[in-house]
Amino acid sequence: MSGGLVALLDDVAAIAKLAAASLDDIAAAAGKAGTKAIGIVVDDTAVTPRYVTGFSPDRELPIIWRIAKGSLRNKIVFILPAALLLSQFFPWAITPLLMLGGAYLCYEGAEKIYEAVSGQQEAPGESASKLGSAAHEQTMVAGAIRTDFILSAEIMAISLAEVADQPFISRALILVVVALMITALVYGLVGLIVKTDDLGLKLAGSNSSAARRIGRGLVQGMPVVMAALSVIGTAAMLWVGGHIIVVGLDEFGWGKPAAFLHDLAVAAGGALPAIEAVVDWLVQTLGSALVGVVIGGILVAVMHLLPRKGTH
Repeated sequence: MSGGLVALLDDVAAIAKLAAASLDDIAAAAGKAGTKAIGIVVDDTAVTPRYVTGFSPDRELPIIWRIAKGSLRNKIVFILPAALLLSQFFPWAITPLLMLGGAYLCYEGAEKIYEAVSGQQEAPGESASKLGSAAHEQTMVAGAIRTDFILSAEIMAISLAEVADQPFISRALILVVVALMITALVYGLVGLIVKTDDLGLKLAGSNSSAARRIGRGLVQGMPVVMAALSVIGTAAMLWVGGHIIVVGLDEFGWGKPAAFLHDLAVAAGGALPAIEAVVDWLVQTLGSALVGVVIGGILVAVMHLLPRKGTH
């Protein structure tokens, strides 16, 4: 009897170890898949604070929480089932859809450059300073969730491509972990960014001279941080979008762009062997970003400049 119990406990322990190993594998795969989408994560983090600009400080975190819940709903309820069905029954469609999403990222990145150069940047939170009503808050939250849907779809698609060879259940669990991880990361950072100003103002009014200096530094530094995030997000979209398209073209049999970037990176890295890995990554990244600029520029011209010429 006791021998049977010991054997049963051994079996339970073995199953527990296997389950723990599986969870570790899922966590590792989710982490790897999530890092591939870092460009969109940065852009999502840079974009969202605009939607709470102009609201009273006591409404900022509740608004971010509402957007975060909408983002998680986007990923889990709408995007995840579609992605799983696609990977299960139409795996051939993943690469074209990824390339379509990559082209969209290139367009978004190039459009930001176009808006900055032409002075046509939008300010989603501008009217929020005039209208702090519940109705306007609902409008801003809905707009942020719509924008998030597009970015979330691309995050999940990139993540799915990384784990397409996993069994269905593992694939589903990995994507759930990615959705939770990315949402927590993005909106945790957004909350931190948005409330840093308040922290700075509070410290600036402190009795301590050191705290006052830190507070003034935070208040003065946040616009710089936001500007840097915007630039990094734009560059990341162009790099990720261009890379997706280069890899997709290679999978469809036109490998010249990928081969050219690879050969160029190898040659540049060979010229600087002490930092070969860094140079290799930098050249491929800049090359992918340049592809993103070209493709995005063409799309911006089609969407913005050609219609304008047609009206004359």
